[in-house]
Amino acid sequence: MGNGRPKTLSSVFVVLGVVLVAVLIAAVIHFRKPITLRGAIIKEDADTRRQSPIENVEVSTVDGMTVASAKSDFSGYFKLTLPRGTLFGHAVTLQFRHPDFQPFDLKEAISDKLYVIRMTPVHPDADAAPDRSAITVANISVRYSIETTTTLNVGTGIKTFQIENTGNVRCDRKPPCSPDGKWKGAVASASLDAGELNEYENARVSCIAGPCPFTKIVSDNFSAGGRKISVSVLDWSGTTTFLLQAEVFRREISDIVRESYPVIFGQAINFTLPAAAEGPSLEAEINGVNIVFPLGPAPTLSWATCNVRMGKDQSKTYRCELKPAYRFR
Repeated sequence: MGNGRPKTLSSVFVVLGVVLVAVLIAAVIHFRKPITLRGAIIKEDADTRRQSPIENVEVSTVDGMTVASAKSDFSGYFKLTLPRGTLFGHAVTLQFRHPDFQPFDLKEAISDKLYVIRMTPVHPDADAAPDRSAITVANISVRYSIETTTTLNVGTGIKTFQIENTGNVRCDRKPPCSPDGKWKGAVASASLDAGELNEYENARVSCIAGPCPFTKIVSDNFSAGGRKISVSVLDWSGTTTFLLQAEVFRREISDIVRESYPVIFGQAINFTLPAAAEGPSLEAEINGVNIVFPLGPAPTLSWATCNVRMGKDQSKTYRCELKPAYRFR
């Protein structure tokens, strides 16, 4: 009888310890950072130059039921975050679905590796099995305009002005005075207006007559240039003459049309446009007829499916895949 109670208490403590450990493990699993699977989805092709990224692929996990989903972006990249509590080594089925590609399933244990998924197109490339009845697409070019500013020198602005003063007159604290406060001074100003759409550049002021050493520019509104410039000069000796001069420039804005050619791999064309490009369009020969196709923010072409990605520098990258009824010539 005497030994029964301690054994009972020991059993209780063991059970409590097991429960506590189980709770702690469950808490760690629940609150640990979720596992994220990362990968890229590309087109299956023996030629690596034709393994273009696939956008808008539905990526999901199946483990009795769908527990996570994501979509691939322009570069084919996907990031799939699994539910909390999922552990490395857990068996899972990854499903990849896109209407233009055959379904692809991947069964394996969860790991931190980078997944590269290759999907087979529903319609094979025309290069692999040319369909002579397909509509031909040829002579593709990209056109866009760039706004440029042209600066033209259209003349010179000149103005002379005098600072009338008598030298060797005591200031007696009645400004304007010489910088040391000793001699009576005088201030004169001059200004120039270049006119609408014009600006002054390379403006300068110079003393051309009189006791120039005893002068000082006290207001500089000319060095930075601009449509209107001005200057004020202090003279504390005899009368001096100054010259204000600058070149007049006119800035004209114009559009320059530029043309480039996309790169073709398999059934896809790829090209980029600079951030400043305006009014982009594709010109192509469709069954022998030249047609211009404007490229809006979300380009829609009758003969290709296009995707666009905006870069950090605001440049745009286009990738257009031919539709099944078309082939490049």
